Amino acid sequence: MNFGKVAVLLGGKSAEREVSLKSGAMVLKALRTRGVNALPFDPGERGLDALIDERFDRAFIALHGRFGEDGTIQGILEWLGIPYTGSGVLASALAMDKLRTKRLWAAEKLPTPGYEVLGEQTNFRITARRLGVPLMVKPASEGSSIGMSKVRAAAKLEEAYALAAKYDPVVIAEQFIDGIELTGAILGDRALPLIKLETPRDFYDYEAKYLANDTRYIVPCGLPAKKERELQELCLAAFRALGCSGWGRVDLMLNRRGKPFLLEVNTSPGMTDHSLVPMAARAVGISYEDLCVKILEGAHVG
Repeated sequence: MNFGKVAVLLGGKSAEREVSLKSGAMVLKALRTRGVNALPFDPGERGLDALIDERFDRAFIALHGRFGEDGTIQGILEWLGIPYTGSGVLASALAMDKLRTKRLWAAEKLPTPGYEVLGEQTNFRITARRLGVPLMVKPASEGSSIGMSKVRAAAKLEEAYALAAKYDPVVIAEQFIDGIELTGAILGDRALPLIKLETPRDFYDYEAKYLANDTRYIVPCGLPAKKERELQELCLAAFRALGCSGWGRVDLMLNRRGKPFLLEVNTSPGMTDHSLVPMAARAVGISYEDLCVKILEGAHVG
């Protein structure tokens, strides 16, 4: 396909800027390798009016977090009539907000861990008693595990809340699922092979995702074929329930009895050398370069 002039949106001004710069640089190189006229565009350093001035035909969104993954940039691109990769405005906003995601999944009867919204007036000991410990504390609208804590004792819950509240005014405490951590990449209407994640750290945090060399990524994931197919269908159902499209990644846990619990959807996942969607694509013979082209082919407006 002749994609015309393509803006690779990278960087931005979220807490995930550094990861986005790495993702965007790799996407840019891959697209150019395939002959695409791709140019970097950092909204954190340039005014968005330059998107009009430079007459871009398409945009590959390699932004992560706020202003890039939450429907903000998607709305601007729609207003400008520039086709873009990934989910639309509403789906991006919903998926970025873990609280709304969980409420919607619950309405659709899709399994997700129990949770409570935390605030300054919360009785943290009662919350810990209701949900049990350990539990996870998360900012509702951050990615890459930023501001997230695993809390092993009720006395530590207030401290974890204070950390998460630095990143988002909405903070949730979530039941900790002790078991197997999995991630399911989505490409178009297809669920790619599941990846099993193992880390010696307390949980799959920022360092385990982007810096550590002792994180293990296991694909094939080792589950029976029938069980994996069921979980892939669950990932697709979770993705579609939010109205997501194009590509993305669904994170989930299996408890010790094998019951799945959905955690979140990433609508603009990492594309670094540690990232999971390229890894899943590789498992079915799709190179990094071809993956980028397939994602770009799905660019749309609205």
